[in-house]
Amino acid sequence: MEFKPDAIYFEPDIENYALGKELLQKYENIPKFVIENHNNIPQMRSQSNSAFPKMKKNLIIATRKTHKYTENHKVSDYLVPYTSSGCTAMCLYCYLVCHYNKCAYLRLFVNREQMLDKIIKTAEKSEKELTFEIGSNSDLILENSITNNLVWTIENFAKSKKGFLTFPTKFDMVEPILDLKGKENIIVRMSVNPEELIDKIELGTSPLKNRIQAINKLCRAGYRVGILIAPIILVEHWEEHYKKLILTLRKMLDPCAKSSVFFELIFMTYSYIHKMINSEAFPNAMNLYNPELMTVRGRGKYCYKKEVREEAENFLLELLREYFPKNKIWYVS
Repeated sequence: MEFKPDAIYFEPDIENYALGKELLQKYENIPKFVIENHNNIPQMRSQSNSAFPKMKKNLIIATRKTHKYTENHKVSDYLVPYTSSGCTAMCLYCYLVCHYNKCAYLRLFVNREQMLDKIIKTAEKSEKELTFEIGSNSDLILENSITNNLVWTIENFAKSKKGFLTFPTKFDMVEPILDLKGKENIIVRMSVNPEELIDKIELGTSPLKNRIQAINKLCRAGYRVGILIAPIILVEHWEEHYKKLILTLRKMLDPCAKSSVFFELIFMTYSYIHKMINSEAFPNAMNLYNPELMTVRGRGKYCYKKEVREEAENFLLELLREYFPKNKIWYVS
């Protein structure tokens, strides 16, 4: 799955970095536009919501200026700004849309040495083993197909004496990382959903079958692997869809994966911004907002009502206890 951008928007200082020069060379025949700041591109901000899919075909290359870590108490100790944000896929619930609105396109940051160096120094100064979430703003398996950054990261993090890195993905292009050294310090978490929802809602991502095959490959290669059932979306007949998903996992996961994977369950949060963009950019798409099941949470956001969510949570936990009784459930969110 190779991404070929329609245009490149780049900050001029990327030419001071090896990866910046490499990317400009890689896309030498693609139209390019110099920008002052990747957070404010007037040509993009002026676009209508209906242009969202077209905007996703552009690539922004810059340096990351913000390196503040956010404490996390789920699968990691810190959420870490890393080598990309945004994505080329178009999941209709994407939480990055809440932050970037229609400008949730893929941005690559070429000052990777600076970012990884901070992670390694933070890990080695800590009295305890720390886990760093490096993929909370993007999909690093997807990004790796453009930059090879994930391969570079795993190989260079292996030089560290302490710490773990983790990231989620919806993509199956894992072959480049299978034979690397240092994999014992990496936790890969594959996000899955019922096939019917992937086809209609997670546009531009890998099919369920391919994701499960990728889980098997990663486990056999020696990676620690988790499965995110996320986001859980309570569409019509959701019980049938999610039971079928869990049965498919039980059938297709090989013994190595079945014995070692852990689970995370995350329910969907939707927003007014999603409603506006999706209605114009994807007018024939499934409507994910259900006022009968949802309630307001914060400014312009919606989540499932307490009693609705509890019923769904109990249903899913019972299925996992039945079909994956020995596998740990790290958390439900």
